[in-house]
Amino acid sequence: PVSGFVRPGTQSGRPGTMEQAIKTPRTAHTARPVTSASGRYVRLGTASMLSEPDGPFINPAQLNLSNYAARPGLNKVLFDYLFYHENDIRNSLELAALATQATKYDDWWWKQQLGKCYYRLGLYRDAEKQFQSALKQQATVDNYLYLAKVYIKLDQPLAALELFEKGMEAFPGEISLIVGSARVHEGLGDLETSVKFYKKVFNYDASCVEAIACIGTHNFYSDMPEIALRSFRRLLQMGVGNTELYNNIGLCCFYAQQYDMSLTCFERAINLASKENIADVWYNIGHVAIGIGDSNLAYQPSSWPSYPTTTMQKRTTTSLYLR
Repeated sequence: PVSGFVRPGTQSGRPGTMEQAIKTPRTAHTARPVTSASGRYVRLGTASMLSEPDGPFINPAQLNLSNYAARPGLNKVLFDYLFYHENDIRNSLELAALATQATKYDDWWWKQQLGKCYYRLGLYRDAEKQFQSALKQQATVDNYLYLAKVYIKLDQPLAALELFEKGMEAFPGEISLIVGSARVHEGLGDLETSVKFYKKVFNYDASCVEAIACIGTHNFYSDMPEIALRSFRRLLQMGVGNTELYNNIGLCCFYAQQYDMSLTCFERAINLASKENIADVWYNIGHVAIGIGDSNLAYQPSSWPSYPTTTMQKRTTTSLYLR
């Protein structure tokens, strides 16, 4: 029932669209009734947020970032839009700096965003300072990961490993930290330690695609193609079906002396291949043909100056199927 009490936002009715909601006079910050002056004031403050039918949702050039930086309910949403959607690093950095000042440097989230902007701009030392300051205020998984990325860019893998160790002590069982440490060890050439960390991931997530693929690759290059085949078949059962996976399964079947399955997997890889990776598939097919003593099949991939055309693909795929 109508109470007879005038509340803010109840005089003008409910707007139908976003544009009408922005254009409609609102008095959320005052108890005065709706007037043309207050409506004009609100419209002037939100005119830059209006979107055109064929234009962008928000025009960053028309924004007064200093006004939005002091509004907690809007500044974070606006930053995410500028940073992730518009990829406008300059305005994102300016907004993050103004918001950090507005919060008197007490909000770790804005320091993290400043670090992300500096990282995108290639200012890794400035990004390191921001992430370290954010990590002191609030220990989060993202802060550990972002700071480790900065150390890797600065060619300091040992500092990244030390940071990952601290992160795993603060957040035991966090998969992203364990996988990050395994990647750094793999980049340093310490494959045994890397495999230990990847196996440690299985204690918390048995369906980690990266861990399964890396362990399968390690087993393959350790002259254990049968064990590597189990890992790649596991990925196939999980629904990962791409050119690289069928190519690896084909190589595992070849070294496991399952030649019929090897050619079938390479046929699948050819059907799923694109211009970027089809050359690798044909190279492996030539390698397999040399191994089985088929010189005619081995000559075909090496004789093409570029990746084969569709007609050549169909003809050679048919020959693979008949063999």
